[in-house]
Amino acid sequence: MTSTDPLRNLGVRIGPQAGELRVFSANADAMELCLFDEHDPNWLVKTVPMTRDANGVWVGRSRSLSVGTRYSVRASGPTAPGNMFDPEALLLDPYARGLVRVASDGWRSVVVADGFDWGEAAKPNTPLDHTVIYEAHVRGISHQNPSVPEELRGSYAGLAHESTIGYLKDLGVTAVELLPVQAFVSEQRLLQEGLTNYWGYNTLNFFSPHTPYASRAAQAAGPQAVLAEFKGMVKLLHLAGIEVILDVVYNHTAEEGIGGPRSSFRGIDNATYYRHDETGAYIDVTGCGNTVDFGNPVPQRLVLDSLRYWANEMQIDGFRFDLAATLGRGADASFHRDHPLLLAAQADPALQGVKLIAEPWDVGLGGWQTGNFPGGTAGEAGWSEWNDRYRDRVRNFWLSDIDYARRANVSPVGIGGLAH
Repeated sequence: MTSTDPLRNLGVRIGPQAGELRVFSANADAMELCLFDEHDPNWLVKTVPMTRDANGVWVGRSRSLSVGTRYSVRASGPTAPGNMFDPEALLLDPYARGLVRVASDGWRSVVVADGFDWGEAAKPNTPLDHTVIYEAHVRGISHQNPSVPEELRGSYAGLAHESTIGYLKDLGVTAVELLPVQAFVSEQRLLQEGLTNYWGYNTLNFFSPHTPYASRAAQAAGPQAVLAEFKGMVKLLHLAGIEVILDVVYNHTAEEGIGGPRSSFRGIDNATYYRHDETGAYIDVTGCGNTVDFGNPVPQRLVLDSLRYWANEMQIDGFRFDLAATLGRGADASFHRDHPLLLAAQADPALQGVKLIAEPWDVGLGGWQTGNFPGGTAGEAGWSEWNDRYRDRVRNFWLSDIDYARRANVSPVGIGGLAH
């Protein structure tokens, strides 16, 4: 990034004299930074008017904005189709690195410090064609393991416990692919039925680790401790030679469809972040109520910044992209192999050596794109894909569909850089 980059340094940066928050909104008329008490996140201590630059970035500065600060933003703007501003709504910073739950009205962003003692831990950099992936749920993998201390079961620390790592090593696993660990919430319809979202495919924020997966002690200590526990998990897995791949859900957000919660993107710049038709209604190719608009460079940048953060600050080795065809849909809503986001992700210097694995479909028109992502072959730079044809043939073989199994002439690697 250069000093002329209009979207540089979004989120919070702490300087010697004051902290600065930068939030993009092309359509807001006004925005303010809201600062809350350190111990009571319901107590609004101070509001700071934010100013808009020529590129649509709103900037707020305060000496009170520092590590540990709880904060939100408020935005107001026009009511034209596609906009959903509410000047009273307290919204999450899309680039927040830490979150804290507030029972009364949702969430607060929290400023956390970067940095961690990685010691001798380093990314294993296992070649893709030598990688053995174990898909794991952070809570599920250690929740009932009697060898893990009870207070650590179902947590990041439980996944990194010597018993869990020993089990993975005995299997010959070289990488764990974690089901979503970016902060997520349960859908409204589930909560109304007394249920919760176990799997995590309903992202609230693309930079913060999911707090409930931390140990109880870390949760009580706050977002900085949650962050440290997550990094500690990655460190111990790397020391054991095991890579960490994240299942990431950038195709939609937890704000759901019209009538869903207004927690962040919807209240800051609904028209920029989501796909709409000419009436302002959401175009939904994800089956989840909304679709992030990757025909717009601002959401493209959000994803790239998120990937860089996880790959570098958190030392993540790879990403499996849920409904990745959505990320390749341009302004015309069609999938494009040469979509700027797909090409930028594989060419980004900060992401070199990072595994990029697409789930190559979504539920929209033209959504099945197996074999159509850009990149090299297995073991080389570029995108790889989950191979659904190989998966289906293996599944049917074990279900004793002999006739179907006879047609199982698709190799494990399959087409180009496809993985199974």
